[in-house]
Amino acid sequence: MGIKKKSEEDKRKKKKKRQSLEACKGKKGKKGREAAFHGTVKTLSLEPGSSEQIVGDEIPSSKGPRKAGNPCKGLKQKETRDSDKKQQPKLDPKTVGYFRRVHETLQQDFDSEQEKRLFLRNVLEEVKGIEFAVATDTLGSVVLQRLLELASPPQALRLLFALCNHFFQVSCHRSGAHVIQTALLQYPRLQEQEQGQQAASAEEGAEEEAAGKLEDIVLQLCTDVKDKFLMYNENTHGSFVVRSLFQVLGGIVQQESAKKGSRGHTVGGRKANPGSNPLIEFEVPESFPEQLKELASCFQENIAGFVTGKTASLALQVALQVLRKKLPLVCAELCDAIVSFLSSRNPSADYSSLLVFLKDQTSSRVLEEVLLVLDGKRLKRLFHSHFKGHLLELSAHPIANFTIQRLLAAIPSKKLFATVFDELSPGLEDVLAKGHMGVITELIAACRRHSCRQKEGLARLMEAFHCAVPASRRITCSFLFLSLLTYEIYFGKDDSECATEHQEESERPLQDVNYHGSLLMQHLLHFCDPAPVLLSLAAMTSADLMTLACSKAGSHVFDALLTSSSISEKQWKKVLRKLKGHYVQLACSKSGSRVLDRVWNVATLAMKQEMAEELAERERELHGDPFGHHIVRNFALTHFLKRRGDWEEHQLTENKRRRLFAELLED
Repeated sequence: MGIKKKSEEDKRKKKKKRQSLEACKGKKGKKGREAAFHGTVKTLSLEPGSSEQIVGDEIPSSKGPRKAGNPCKGLKQKETRDSDKKQQPKLDPKTVGYFRRVHETLQQDFDSEQEKRLFLRNVLEEVKGIEFAVATDTLGSVVLQRLLELASPPQALRLLFALCNHFFQVSCHRSGAHVIQTALLQYPRLQEQEQGQQAASAEEGAEEEAAGKLEDIVLQLCTDVKDKFLMYNENTHGSFVVRSLFQVLGGIVQQESAKKGSRGHTVGGRKANPGSNPLIEFEVPESFPEQLKELASCFQENIAGFVTGKTASLALQVALQVLRKKLPLVCAELCDAIVSFLSSRNPSADYSSLLVFLKDQTSSRVLEEVLLVLDGKRLKRLFHSHFKGHLLELSAHPIANFTIQRLLAAIPSKKLFATVFDELSPGLEDVLAKGHMGVITELIAACRRHSCRQKEGLARLMEAFHCAVPASRRITCSFLFLSLLTYEIYFGKDDSECATEHQEESERPLQDVNYHGSLLMQHLLHFCDPAPVLLSLAAMTSADLMTLACSKAGSHVFDALLTSSSISEKQWKKVLRKLKGHYVQLACSKSGSRVLDRVWNVATLAMKQEMAEELAERERELHGDPFGHHIVRNFALTHFLKRRGDWEEHQLTENKRRRLFAELLED
């Protein structure tokens, strides 16, 4: 009996608690709320032609007025934070399960093109009427992205027109933004297919007529973006859509990396080689340049927010890249507005306020892009007005040094570069001590590009690495440059011994190759007179050269050695001779095998025979190696062993063909 009474009391307590929660939420109960919600979604899915019905306002809200002493205060705060989620329809578990199966099917290959078309048609038919809900669902978004990559123009148009009334909500949603971005990046393919269609079936023709054109979709998105320009750009997800929109309007789309999430080499969290992905250029309708111009003018309405805003500035940077190629005058006006804003913040100061913004992570990135897109005349004026006299200070700064790197890369004339070099080069050792090797690398790259100050540049480098005097130390410059270490640190000398002659017995093997050190060596080998560096490279032992060749960064030094117009065949042969006896070890290395391939492409027949003889002795071992088997195939080692005469004839023909091709390229 006692247990029964206790059970009844627990039931009464639970009932009171449930009633209290219902009073807080102003709803009948949990089951009632779920039934109402799923009923709404079900109604939407039964009426596919009415896209207006999937607006978030039609979903019953669970928010109620906040009262003092409300026992559900914490619950109310959570509901307030999730209000945006509550305003969007969600897919019921059955529909989510369906799209999970669709996703699994899309990851597999179809038996025929007809089967794929039928599958796409069926899935898109199921999506009808619930496009908004599917686009803002985590799994549904992934499915729609894949469907857009495979869809025909009429199919893509029908899907996008169903979303056009919700462009802002979808674009600013963490899942939906990827759908809109994918659709925009598919524009070149869809436009080509749309223009190339000669005759469509009656059903497809009706769909295309109802949907209109791809151009209409983009123009509709442009209108929505212009109306909410700042809101789009300040949103993390919306910013992606705006950037893709600028690319499509300009007819320039950057290909995504084959490995998603892969990163370039970074220094201080910044990519050393930005914009390395290839660009796809395509023709755009006549209305697009005008839209591009109107969108660009929106930046000037709130230039402060776009220059200093971490998220908003990203669209500005992409816009500058596109405008430089398609509307250079508009690009110049926008650059002038940016520079004018940054340089007018504190006019009473003794120095330009633009220098202050150079030390800000967000604004400095915008200025880097400005430097890369400015024409020569404006860049020269910008340098003399703001940068001149401050290069060493900025090069030593952890953020501003990246802007100096872009300045060095953008310098258009030999005369301006000479001015920059004369100011910056005396402080190379201080820049090296700060670890800002990108500045030094870009300076030497500019020496190579402009064929200016090359002798002085190498001399300044040797001074910075403490191998200029006495002269006996110069033979070690390659070791120091590749390791990015001064003479004393590399050889373990005390400061008191800094002026001593270099002793051969104190040689230390090369242990590590720095990324920037490799770049430095590559540029130096392309100088008009690379003799000091070449002599140092030739003085390396076989073990040192093997370390260099088997290094991911160091292997590219051999590319420069073999392609430099300043280095003769006799000179590079002197270096490569020391690799003899180590060809098998090179062939079994990822980077080393690449060096072997590169040497093979420029080798004479005698050199190829020598290399093939050494490698053929261990052919079976090479066959079983993940990198060595490529060498066996590329060098035709099996033919070398069994049909040597044919192999030699083929190699002679191949050498002639390469030589003729090289001569054609030179002409």
